[in-house]
Amino acid sequence: MFILVNLKAYPCDPLEVATAAHEVAEESGVRIAVAPQAADVRRVADTGVETWAQHVDPNGYGSHTGSTLAEAVAEAGADGTLINHSEKRLKLADIDGSVQAAARAGLETCVCANNPAQIGAVAALGPDSVAVEPPELIGGDDSVATADPDIVRDAVEAAANVDESVEVFCGAGISSGDDVDAAGDLGATGILLASGVAKADDPRAALEDLVEPL
Repeated sequence: MFILVNLKAYPCDPLEVATAAHEVAEESGVRIAVAPQAADVRRVADTGVETWAQHVDPNGYGSHTGSTLAEAVAEAGADGTLINHSEKRLKLADIDGSVQAAARAGLETCVCANNPAQIGAVAALGPDSVAVEPPELIGGDDSVATADPDIVRDAVEAAANVDESVEVFCGAGISSGDDVDAAGDLGATGILLASGVAKADDPRAALEDLVEPL
């Protein structure tokens, strides 16, 4: 099971979370990554934790002021990137362009989508993984794995029908080891979460709880 912690733009200490994630990953043997703001990618990567960007744009080098260049975050130490998060929606053509840009830069990709139909559509673009995250559950107390388990099962099936090599992650409302366990039982191979760790009073304790059933 892969645990990907998205720090969004929360007022947390990215180095505290990254250090805790690195230590818990080393101690538990569970793969854990942290996705900080673009400005913090290099500092977070320097802690030794697996580091992801929150977004990359579909363009390459050139006159693209304000863009997040895949090559730039890779050079800063990122190993992968989220694409099309619910809070950073892209058109399908731009999702495709961002997946290709990430691939050129050697970044692993996880494309987010709202529902199984969208999961099937983005899986066809050839990302490494997809994450199903109903917007109404993001940041809430209810996990998609427990509040709407069918959407996870259907997302796994939708991705497999398109490309069996594309892994499916479970996002939205994940905050405990029980949520992680439930996601795995439904066929997810990873989880995508944010506030459960980034807003925790003790990020290390939150991470330890997440990996406990693994």
